Amino acid sequence: MSIHNGGGVGWGEVINGGFGMLLDGSDDADRRLKSMLFWDVNNGISRRSWARNKGAMAAVKRAMSETPGLKVTFPNLADDDLVNRFF
Repeated sequence: MSIHNGGGVGWGEVINGGFGMLLDGSDDADRRLKSMLFWDVNNGISRRSWARNKGAMAAVKRAMSETPGLKVTFPNLADDDLVNRFF
Protein backbone atom coordinates (compact mmCIF):
# COMPACT_ATOMS: atom_id res chain seq x y z
CA MET A 1 0.00 0.00 0.00
CA SER A 2 1.23 3.49 -0.70
CA ILE A 3 -0.11 6.87 0.35
CA HIS A 4 1.02 9.95 -1.55
CA ASN A 5 -0.23 13.37 -2.55
CA GLY A 6 -0.51 14.93 -5.97
CA GLY A 7 -1.25 12.53 -8.75
CA GLY A 8 -1.90 15.17 -11.39
CA VAL A 9 -4.95 16.67 -9.73
CA GLY A 10 -3.26 19.46 -7.84
CA TRP A 11 -0.01 18.91 -6.04
CA GLY A 12 -0.49 18.83 -2.30
CA GLU A 13 -4.25 19.20 -2.50
CA VAL A 14 -5.27 15.54 -2.37
CA ILE A 15 -4.21 12.27 -0.85
CA ASN A 16 -4.09 9.28 -3.19
CA GLY A 17 -3.86 5.64 -2.24
CA GLY A 18 -2.16 3.03 -4.34
CA PHE A 19 -0.55 -0.33 -4.06
CA GLY A 20 2.72 -1.99 -4.88
CA MET A 21 3.09 -5.39 -6.45
CA LEU A 22 6.03 -7.69 -5.87
CA LEU A 23 7.04 -9.42 -9.10
CA ASP A 24 9.24 -12.25 -7.94
CA GLY A 25 9.20 -14.32 -11.15
CA SER A 26 6.76 -16.89 -9.78
CA ASP A 27 3.78 -18.24 -11.72
CA ASP A 28 1.46 -16.61 -9.18
CA ALA A 29 3.12 -13.21 -9.66
CA ASP A 30 2.67 -13.61 -13.42
CA ARG A 31 -1.03 -14.39 -12.96
CA ARG A 32 -1.54 -11.40 -10.64
CA LEU A 33 0.31 -9.05 -13.00
CA LYS A 34 -1.77 -10.09 -16.03
CA SER A 35 -4.98 -9.69 -14.05
CA MET A 36 -3.97 -6.26 -12.73
CA LEU A 37 -2.93 -5.00 -16.18
CA PHE A 38 -6.15 -6.28 -17.77
CA TRP A 39 -8.38 -4.50 -15.27
CA ASP A 40 -6.24 -1.36 -15.03
CA VAL A 41 -6.16 -0.80 -18.80
CA ASN A 42 -9.85 -1.60 -19.29
CA ASN A 43 -10.80 0.65 -16.38
CA GLY A 44 -8.89 3.49 -18.03
CA ILE A 45 -10.53 3.12 -21.43
CA SER A 46 -13.93 2.67 -19.77
CA ARG A 47 -13.56 5.94 -17.86
CA ARG A 48 -12.58 7.75 -21.06
CA SER A 49 -15.49 6.13 -22.89
CA TRP A 50 -17.90 7.41 -20.22
CA ALA A 51 -16.47 10.88 -20.93
CA ARG A 52 -17.67 10.35 -24.52
CA ASN A 53 -14.24 9.93 -26.08
CA LYS A 54 -14.94 8.31 -29.46
CA GLY A 55 -11.58 6.52 -29.63
CA ALA A 56 -12.08 5.05 -26.17
CA MET A 57 -15.60 3.95 -27.06
CA ALA A 58 -14.22 2.11 -30.10
CA ALA A 59 -11.46 0.56 -27.96
CA VAL A 60 -13.98 -0.68 -25.37
CA LYS A 61 -16.17 -2.21 -28.06
CA ARG A 62 -13.14 -4.02 -29.52
CA ALA A 63 -12.01 -5.20 -26.06
CA MET A 64 -15.49 -6.55 -25.30
CA SER A 65 -15.62 -8.42 -28.62
CA GLU A 66 -12.27 -10.05 -27.83
CA THR A 67 -13.10 -10.81 -24.17
CA PRO A 68 -16.66 -12.17 -23.72
CA GLY A 69 -16.61 -11.75 -19.92
CA LEU A 70 -15.86 -8.01 -20.16
CA LYS A 71 -19.01 -5.88 -19.94
CA VAL A 72 -18.83 -2.08 -20.02
CA THR A 73 -21.81 0.26 -20.20
CA PHE A 74 -21.78 3.12 -22.70
CA PRO A 75 -22.80 6.73 -22.18
CA ASN A 76 -26.01 8.07 -23.69
CA LEU A 77 -25.02 10.49 -26.41
CA ALA A 78 -27.20 13.56 -26.80
CA ASP A 79 -27.92 15.12 -30.16
CA ASP A 80 -25.54 18.08 -30.55
CA ASP A 81 -28.26 20.26 -32.15
CA LEU A 82 -30.52 19.71 -29.17
CA VAL A 83 -27.79 20.49 -26.67
CA ASN A 84 -26.59 23.58 -28.54
CA ARG A 85 -30.12 25.02 -28.63
CA PHE A 86 -29.88 25.65 -24.89
CA PHE A 87 -26.33 27.06 -24.74
